[in-house]
Amino acid sequence: MRRLLAITIIPLLACLVIAGCGSSKPSASSSSSAAANNSSANASVTVAGAFGTTPVVKIPKLDANNKLTVKTVIPGTGTTVTKSDAMAANFVLYFWNGTSNTLKANTFTQNPTVIGGTMLPGLETALIGQKVGSRVLAVIPPADGYGTSGNSQLGITGSTTLVFVIDVIKSYANTASASGAQQSNGGGSLPAVTAHAGAAPTITIPANNPPSALVTKTLVKGSGPKVVKGQFVIAQYTGYIWRTKKPFDSSWTSGSPFGFVIGASPEQVIPGWDTGLAGQTVGSRVMLVIPPADAYGSAGQSQAGITGKDTLVFVVDIIDAFKPAA
Repeated sequence: MRRLLAITIIPLLACLVIAGCGSSKPSASSSSSAAANNSSANASVTVAGAFGTTPVVKIPKLDANNKLTVKTVIPGTGTTVTKSDAMAANFVLYFWNGTSNTLKANTFTQNPTVIGGTMLPGLETALIGQKVGSRVLAVIPPADGYGTSGNSQLGITGSTTLVFVIDVIKSYANTASASGAQQSNGGGSLPAVTAHAGAAPTITIPANNPPSALVTKTLVKGSGPKVVKGQFVIAQYTGYIWRTKKPFDSSWTSGSPFGFVIGASPEQVIPGWDTGLAGQTVGSRVMLVIPPADAYGSAGQSQAGITGKDTLVFVVDIIDAFKPAA
């Protein structure tokens, strides 16, 4: 659920289907009738098109079978993806039910997503060991997806086969963090930040009242390029509520960095992130003290325990930033 708390608009399928967040553990086996269906159906799915462009996917008008099918359509030449990595990626996703199929998601026409942390079993099998720059087809039967229970929130039944085509753009270690020169630890009237190698920093919030306006404090100055509007940013973060002095959200606990487009319209992150991170450099660690008007407004975010009067404190490590392909 961490992405729901961090951003204002969320691609539900990217979160729940790729990251597996909000889902129960798939059953080890499926009683779907797929096992009795055409044994060559899954292997008959074809993919055409260049890396970085929306693939042309052809799915036969047959019932899917129960065999996990993985094809490296375009082999990459970059680093090999390990289980402890997260991937910036584009993907299309089809639901295959009976002899029909429906396109459910296409990030190629929007912006990339980050795949990492707890993945569906079929996706983990398909992606771990691939090289950056690869295009991968994964035909995932229920037993390697959401099992016999499916996922009603997404419209996935116990017999839905998932068909992904994924372009692996870049990869990042799940412990990736700021890499620049230390400038400050905060403190005084602002929160103090204690770093922990490869893990979430600790934020100690002072007893005084929070500032009334957005505060941006660079703690570590990265040597990379400046972050500009329209870039896809890869970040690690932890967030605290000033009032409670306790954390409410963190990418570090999910096992995967977080990806978003800065300055996107409609917004992908709360306004304080768009304003406070623009112009910062890759490799930096930035503390953002965000008043309600630049966070969740008077409505707050009850799921996270945030009221309409709460100031939030984020410490954000900018791991990478790049312009998504058109």
